[in-house]
Parts: sequence; C-alpha cells; structure tokens
Amino acid sequence: MFPIRDHNPSQQRPWVTYALIAINGAMFLLTLPMVQGGEWLWTRLALYPLAVIQGELLWGLLTHMFLHGGIMHFAGNMLFLYIFGDNLEEQLGRLGFLAFYLAAGLVAAAAQIAADPFSTIPMVGASGAIAGVMGGYLLLFPRARVDIIAIFIIFFKVFTLPAWIVLGVWLAIQIFGGTTTPTDGGGVAYWAHAGGFGAGAVLALPRFLRLGGRTFWARTHGHPPHPEIVYAPTRIPRVGR
Repeated sequence: MFPIRDHNPSQQRPWVTYALIAINGAMFLLTLPMVQGGEWLWTRLALYPLAVIQGELLWGLLTHMFLHGGIMHFAGNMLFLYIFGDNLEEQLGRLGFLAFYLAAGLVAAAAQIAADPFSTIPMVGASGAIAGVMGGYLLLFPRARVDIIAIFIIFFKVFTLPAWIVLGVWLAIQIFGGTTTPTDGGGVAYWAHAGGFGAGAVLALPRFLRLGGRTFWARTHGHPPHPEIVYAPTRIPRVGR
C-alpha cells in the first residue's frame, strides 16, 4: 500500500523538487555497477556511521542523500518526494525548502548514527530527507486527501485517505521497525526515517506559526488553503481467469 498522488495542488512550479529528483536520477545512473567507476563512487559517497564518529568521510552526511540501493529504492523515494515536496516548497520558498530538505536529511543521518554508532554498513538514500518533507506536510495539511493504491497479489484498489492517516501509519511502521529489528534495521534505516520525520515537523513549525498556528487549522480545517484537485474516478481494468 503506497500513495500515488494527493489532492493538494501547488500554485507554482516546484523547481527545487524537480531539481532534487533530477540530481538523484543522475547520481543513480552514475553509480550503477555497470558504469565504469560507478560502484567505487557509490562506495565512496555512502555514509558510514563508524567513520563519521571517528571524524572521517564526513561528506557522507550530505552525499548519502543522493544515492540509492536499487531501482525500487530510487523510484519509491522519488514518488514520495514528487507527491509531497511541491506543497512544502510552495510554503517555504525555493531556498527555504532546499535548506529544510538538507537539514532534515542531516538530522535523519544523525538519528541513525545515534541508534547504531559503530555500524560499518553503508547508509544511502534520500528517504530521511523525504521523511522530513512528510513531517512538515503532516503539520501543515493534516487532512489533505491522498490517493492510495493497495496491492494484494493480483488485486488492486485505489482509495482516498486523509494525510494524517497515511503519514501517521507510515511513521508508526518506522518506529515499530526500529524497536523490533536489529540495530542495523535489516537493511532499512528506520531511525533515520523517524528522525527525519520529526525534524521536518519541527522545522516546519515556524512557517505553521506564521500562518496562524491553530487558527490556520481552524480556517482551513486541516485541508489545503486552496481548492483541491478533483480527479476522475480511477478505474483499474478487471483481469479474467
């Protein structure tokens, strides 16, 4: 089950969101194993918690946000960034959103390092920074409608839920995963996700207060501050035997 779109249109082109997707895409292609030097570049730019606490390879705190471990890892992260990033960029401004994104990613990395400081397993992915985007989105638009596609073997169903359910469930899964799996997360940086999400909510708080805080929620009822997009019903073709 994962989101495919929201009903929260932005009023301007989210150029920073597009640029982040493009940079992540370029780095994904440059670090493919079949590209000459790609594997070396990926290994060099990943984040190693043990190295960082020893004061080495510190650039990994930033560069790991633009690396991914496979096509599904990359595609899933970029889908979440595309869905939720435009609205935060509109609220924070282009430079503000870029600073917000990078700061959330740094906090996410710090959270994962704190959870397992002696790990030598490379950490990569934009998901910590994107979790920050999701945390900020939840604070500003808790009742924005999000379309979800549920997949159960060969059955598909699209339905709409408020953002607070979609993002709240996602956060609960990260916390549950972080508390019930080994410190290496079984390959998933759960604490980076949870830390990035919390950082995003905190970093978006000044904008929320400038909008009026609880009066902003009362005015918009937790919905986007402009008319929602109304999509035509999504029809998934029936498959015979």
